[in-house]
Amino acid sequence: MLPPRGDYQTLLSFQKAEVVYDITHRFAHKYLGRGDRTVDQMIQSARSGKQNILEGSKAALTSKETEIKLTNVGRASLEELLADYRDYLRVRDHAIWDKDAKEALFVRRLGRQTPQSFELYREFMVTRPPQVIANIAICLIHQTNYLLDQPLKRLEQDFLEQGGLRERMTRARLAQREGNQGSNGNYGKR
Repeated sequence: MLPPRGDYQTLLSFQKAEVVYDITHRFAHKYLGRGDRTVDQMIQSARSGKQNILEGSKAALTSKETEIKLTNVGRASLEELLADYRDYLRVRDHAIWDKDAKEALFVRRLGRQTPQSFELYREFMVTRPPQVIANIAICLIHQTNYLLDQPLKRLEQDFLEQGGLRERMTRARLAQREGNQGSNGNYGKR
């Protein structure tokens, strides 16, 4: 009855969200002004993205509905963070990489390595200017969102077809009763 889930650390979407959090934490403290509310907002959006993927994965053990809700919250948090990075670049008159730009393609290739960890990107945090780091974060957020969108579609379809845990438990209980009633004509009578 319970699906085998909950191992969030193996999810590529979680690994990427964790990298996004690590990059964002460093980026916000290094390149945004002290006292700028955007620092906390960006870090909290990145954290929320990561943590809701984790919580959604754990909730999957007992509730598809909760898994869907939490994954959607994580997805929405990352979308908010994406807007913050775009704002950072736009208001400073920096270019946002086109998805087919050679730099974006390089980040996508790097993003195919597994497992994903901050260490794959650490050198760029130290050696590249903030507009490059912001664009790397944007690429990673897009990758994470893509990875979240795929199972969300499947989860929503599964929920519509199979229902949640309560519905599956009710069906199993009713099937058990029908089986007992068929073998014992006096089911329910004492």
